[in-house]
Amino acid sequence: MKYYIIAGEASGDLHGSKLMYGIRARDANAEFRCWGGDMMETAGGVIVKHYRDLAFMGFQEVLLNIRTILGNIRFCKDDLLNWRPDAVILIDYPGFNMRIAQFAKTSGFNVFYYISPQVWAWKKQRVHKLHRYTDLAFVVMPFEKDFHASYGYHAEFTGHPMPDSIDLITKTDGTAFRKKHSLGEKPVIALIPGSRKQELQRILPVMLKTTERFPDYQFVVAGVDTLSEKFYRKIIKNYPVKLVIGQTHDLLRISRAAAVKSGTVTLETALLGVPQVVCYRFSFLSALVAWLLVHVKYISLVNLILDRKAVTELIQYKFTPDSLSRELAPLLTDGKERSHMLNDYKELLTLVGPPGASDRAAALMVDKLRNNLNT
Repeated sequence: MKYYIIAGEASGDLHGSKLMYGIRARDANAEFRCWGGDMMETAGGVIVKHYRDLAFMGFQEVLLNIRTILGNIRFCKDDLLNWRPDAVILIDYPGFNMRIAQFAKTSGFNVFYYISPQVWAWKKQRVHKLHRYTDLAFVVMPFEKDFHASYGYHAEFTGHPMPDSIDLITKTDGTAFRKKHSLGEKPVIALIPGSRKQELQRILPVMLKTTERFPDYQFVVAGVDTLSEKFYRKIIKNYPVKLVIGQTHDLLRISRAAAVKSGTVTLETALLGVPQVVCYRFSFLSALVAWLLVHVKYISLVNLILDRKAVTELIQYKFTPDSLSRELAPLLTDGKERSHMLNDYKELLTLVGPPGASDRAAALMVDKLRNNLNT
């Protein structure tokens, strides 16, 4: 069968690739045409658009790039009609994918939404549109299933796919990694500022200003391979930090603590057992719109899943070198703050579900697709 998969971000590329392996295990003749990245290509997909060309984050950035986004939507619709897939699988990326869901369903395609939009956070009435234009929606946080049920809809919770993407079993002392990247013996504090240029330009400079506060530690910036080393160097300038590109998980494994941009990586950091401070800074317009429209207690996945403050969130004007330094300091010693956070992480691991979420979701998709095609 033919599967058209749309992922607009690095995390979607990761989870999409795992899902593709699960689908192929049940459908040996599966063909994949994808909006995604290198991992989905490695999994056997033909990449139509790379996510690095789609990453517009925040309301202001979307407005500035609206012509490009509308052009991508038109292209996607035409591509769907030309290729005629048996199923369209949408992965997160809601601003784009909700539009495609409506088009695909009304055009007669089977539609699955994997990593469903967080309709519980804002514009809750979108839940009706979501289910109207999908054959099955998958949620990745345990409380989301009950939210959809409160509106009379069924959503599948097969667990969060992140444990599938992180090796939580293998242990290493990091000696080889340290040697490869010329890291000394000082304990490491990881700086994880995000994967988009706009985010990095707002977040990384603030993180860098904390480095002088911790002379007994070495700071390492986690870079992404979709951005050039030259781009990072322009921001890092003369700060005494190392740069490691494309190896965030390996970096976290040797880190004592981390300053982490809000997003999927906060969950990755928690699953790897690294105490963290969550940071984010919006553009002015994006912050204003979010303040008016988004109504959630927390923005980090760790706190959202646990439904309490387990990690500190420094957002907008609260995100300063002083506040970040103040919050990092107690996480570096074996005191109660570090201990409490690590215990919260253990509870988090039970809530996201065991490994195999991608495989379980793939099984449900293939079974439902076959039933739909046979009726």
